[in-house]
Amino acid sequence: MNAPDAPAPTAADRPAHAASPAHASDELRAAFSEAGLHAPVTGGAADADVHIGPLAPADARQLARLIRTGTKRTLKTARALREICAGHRIELPGLRVRQGRITLGPVRVEGAARLARVLGAVPPPATRPAPPAGADAAFVGALLGHVFPEATGGGTLSVSVREEAPGLLDLSA
Repeated sequence: MNAPDAPAPTAADRPAHAASPAHASDELRAAFSEAGLHAPVTGGAADADVHIGPLAPADARQLARLIRTGTKRTLKTARALREICAGHRIELPGLRVRQGRITLGPVRVEGAARLARVLGAVPPPATRPAPPAGADAAFVGALLGHVFPEATGGGTLSVSVREEAPGLLDLSA
């Protein structure tokens, strides 16, 4: 006895979330479409460059609102961090939001030491000799890298000394 033929699958039978498009331009085009925005998006197979064509003013405003809404929490955190650092005279001119993460950027050794103290680092005892000149940056970097996860509840911070400018440290996202 032959089994009855199964009905052809319909749109309701397919999963709601299909696999991500293979190329960045396809992904952006799909996101625009899902958001009801109309703009030509072009990009090659390698997606070396993705180009967004002209947007109607209403679509540009909607896109700006969507970006701000999607990044609101991160932007608010970055703004608060700038204000806190300014209040403690810590200059972080490279503090930026990149790919949804806050990157702290370059900081002078003195500012990094101040940041470490604000985060709860205990300065070395006065009886201990000061580190040799040039080792200050490495010492402060290690101190900041150690205290940061404790102060943030587990977040890590990569700290590196700039070879061409030993008075500057680079702080990661």
